Amino acid sequence: MSQTVAANSLVTLHYRITLPNGQPLISTFEATPATLQLGAGEMLPAMEQLIIGLEIGSNHVFELEPENAFGPHRAELVERVKREHMPNEEIEPMSIMEFTAPDGSRYSGLVREIDEQSALIDFNHPLAGKAIRFEVKVIGTS
Repeated sequence: MSQTVAANSLVTLHYRITLPNGQPLISTFEATPATLQLGAGEMLPAMEQLIIGLEIGSNHVFELEPENAFGPHRAELVERVKREHMPNEEIEPMSIMEFTAPDGSRYSGLVREIDEQSALIDFNHPLAGKAIRFEVKVIGTS
């Protein structure tokens, strides 16, 4: 009887995330496999659901639409920030900026455009609104 991945198990696997055109984004196939605790928020819930029930040693490829991957691109997460509320460093368009919220938590956004008064910052996940290809090879589980 072959062993399968159970919910809330510790699973060791190789995975690759690419855009549908094959452009690689993340891959562990050329390095050390990842060991993840399912149910602990280490992986997107939709991806975890795809892994549950897979057999040890099996390979699978999944095509995920944006709503099942990193979510849709949300216009309300793109906002204009005044220069006086930004760090003094040199800011380039299409660069990532770090911000600190009033509660001390840190978050980042992509600078879409910038001028003397303000910058347009996109706080969506970089893969929001994109379909992805998720490839997985299950190595073991405990």
